[in-house]
Parts: sequence; C-alpha cells; structure tokens
Amino acid sequence: MKTTIPLITLLFAASIAASDKPAACCPADTKPKAGSCCTVEKADKAACCAEKPSAPAACCAEKAQPAACCAQADAPKPAACCEEIKGSETTAFSSESLYQLEAGFTDDRGRSFTLGSLRGRPVVLTMFFASCSYACPLLLTDMQAIHAKLPADIRDRAAFVLVSFDVARDTPAALAQYRADRHLDAQWTLLHGDDDAVRELAALLGVKFKQEADGQFAHSNLITILNGGGEVVHQRTGLRGGLDETAQAIVAASR
Repeated sequence: MKTTIPLITLLFAASIAASDKPAACCPADTKPKAGSCCTVEKADKAACCAEKPSAPAACCAEKAQPAACCAQADAPKPAACCEEIKGSETTAFSSESLYQLEAGFTDDRGRSFTLGSLRGRPVVLTMFFASCSYACPLLLTDMQAIHAKLPADIRDRAAFVLVSFDVARDTPAALAQYRADRHLDAQWTLLHGDDDAVRELAALLGVKFKQEADGQFAHSNLITILNGGGEVVHQRTGLRGGLDETAQAIVAASR
C-alpha cells in the first residue's frame, strides 16, 4: 500500500537551546563532578551516577538516548534531562517536525509531557479514546502486532504512543486504568491534553474526530510513524492490513 505523507505546516518555530554538554540525567541533587555529573567521559558516567542509587547508570551512560532514559518507568524525571535535552548534537527541528508543537500533554502518571521528549526514537502514534468499543481496540491490536513484527533491537527502542481526543473523560487516572486493563508496559505512552492541544495535533496528523450525542466519537483510524526527528514518514489508514509495510517503515525510520 503506497502511503502519501501530507505536508505538515507547523505553527510554531523551534526554539532549541544549545550548550557545550548534554544535560545530566542524574538527579538535580547530585553534586557536580568534573563540571557536571554526566559531563565526564562515558566510561565515568555510570560510576558517577552509581553514587546516587536513584540515578540509573544506563541513563547517564547513554547520553545519546535521553528520551529512552526518561521513558523508563522507574527512572527519575529531572526537568533538565526529560524536558529540555541540550547538547552539541541537538539542532533545530525541521520544518516538518511534529516536535515543534509547543502544546503540552500529561501522561497517565500525571507528569507533564512534550512530544519532543521522544526525539531520537522511532515512534508509532495513534489518536483514540479509551471507552471506544470497536475501532480503537482494533487499532491497539494492530499496534501490538506491529510491535511483534519489529527486529528486537528496534522493537526495544521504539515508542508506542496513544493520544486521547476524549479530553473530558480520558483523564490521566482513566488512562492509567486503561494501561492496567490492557497490560501495556513502560514502552507505551498514554497522553491526555486540553482541547486546543489535541485539536492541533489532530490537524497536523490529518486525524478527524467528532463526538456524537451518545458520547462516542466518529474518528479517523490512522497509525502514524515518526522518525527520530519527529517527521511523519508513514501513515497506515484503516483497520487491519498494512502491518508489514508499517513495520518496514519503522525499520527505515530507525536508520
């Protein structure tokens, strides 16, 4: 199935601050070492962070993947690490990157979340609502099938994101229950946003939705693949089918 990627015209300009060193993944209370806990050479980062049990060594030892570090369920979430990734490798997002979207979301643990924190990882994203009884469960099943089709190394790096457009009912607590009911692990991110944030993201993705009188939603069934820079590289429209092609697009987006 040939997919045409829509041209994305974003409303916000990127404002990415650069610094000489990447932000530390260590907790804010860690005393600087050689200038900063995680600014020493890679070989020393694990030891540095190991001095603080709450700081995962893998997080500080892998400065190239701060988003993956922050996605760990039990990892600390210092603002410097997870909300503003700084470093010489950080450049402005492209004009077609969704990560220029400044609207904030809240995940199912009640934490603030910006899409840009996913930078550097292939992303499988869909918009849904938790009380959907037909299409959304099939979308989730398709995403799980795509997950299973990926090579192990890419499967472990990929982020699977569900963004609800039911802003009234799909609170962070409701999304947490959804996660528990469907046994979704820490690789899955479930997001709640206000009406403006949700509608802006939907417009950029080409997702249409409308709430009916019975509280259900008529909506597009769309799975979107983003590359590490937040650009749309593939969209699977409809339900069922196209899973192999979508998995291949994720592999390509990981290169």
